[in-house]
Amino acid sequence: MRLRTLRGGLREGLQLLEIDNGAFRTALLPGRGMGVWKCYHAGETLGWNSPVRGPVHPAYVPVTEPSGLGWLDGFDELLVRCGLSSFGAPDHNAQGQLLWPLHGRIANLPAHWLSVSVDRQTGEIEVIGVVDETRFHFQKLRLTSTLRTLPGEPGVRIHDVVENLSANPAQMQLLYHVNLGQPLLEPGSRVVVPAAEVSPRDTVATTNLAGWETYGPPTPGSTESAYFFQLRGDSNGDTRVLLKNAGGDRGASLGFNLRQMPYFTLWKNTPGEADGYVTGLEPGTGFPNTRTHEEAQHRVVELPPGGRAEFDLSLTSHADAAAVAEAEQAVAELSEPGPLRIHPQPKPGWTVG
Repeated sequence: MRLRTLRGGLREGLQLLEIDNGAFRTALLPGRGMGVWKCYHAGETLGWNSPVRGPVHPAYVPVTEPSGLGWLDGFDELLVRCGLSSFGAPDHNAQGQLLWPLHGRIANLPAHWLSVSVDRQTGEIEVIGVVDETRFHFQKLRLTSTLRTLPGEPGVRIHDVVENLSANPAQMQLLYHVNLGQPLLEPGSRVVVPAAEVSPRDTVATTNLAGWETYGPPTPGSTESAYFFQLRGDSNGDTRVLLKNAGGDRGASLGFNLRQMPYFTLWKNTPGEADGYVTGLEPGTGFPNTRTHEEAQHRVVELPPGGRAEFDLSLTSHADAAAVAEAEQAVAELSEPGPLRIHPQPKPGWTVG
């Protein structure tokens, strides 16, 4: 384990915590909401090549600029949380004033408490960070994030608790924006999900609906597309999604629970390499629409005074064909109960407008 302070450019003063379990290395950012910058396994990097050369210190990310898009100035992590008061598209009122910025504030808030420990018997490494998203007279939310990994484990497990510190009821949203690019993402890569329903987000996604599972080459000038899903899980609500390369000998999967995060978004952004060739696997408490729309559809989490909500996410790297096949079989077993329902147009209620 190594904690260091980065120097130079937009990363000046940002702390980076590196954790190596002997097989899998994780670069964690306590100063950016406990996000994961990159991971390294079996000679490959999990993450993506963003045109934003980060990691970026939050001081240089104007989250609440009038457009609501300032969050993009710091976007280059493998795993970035969106929330806690809101996530999704910027939300403006009728006068054009910003109500909720793109993807919220939590990713650009620093942990004020951090601990690292190792279990002497199992060797398990545990990192705990506490991040507060509070404003006087408004929300008082706290994220306590615990990341764990065992010696030789090809991934990490995250357990997050969001608490309402207020004496009044509160609402929250949380989405895990997990972003994967080259070398895992390439022409012929495929996403494997245990889908019950899939709906295009908008006209662009509708046009490309037939190819939602697969990826083409970097295409300069192309427009991002997104697809919204209802997934299947096991009797406990546990589910899994997988991204595998064209050869089927490298992959990465996410495990999460549908009782905690009932909704899943697939984001595909495949312009030229210089502009960010990347896909996002995004489990969440709702879909990344405006906060106003999600609240109207009752896709926000209600927290009573002192209440809490818990979320679990695992990220696993698959370094050979056998491991990829095993992960794909695990997803296939979840898909057995029935056929996939494909909506040819955006499903009412799932998308704004």
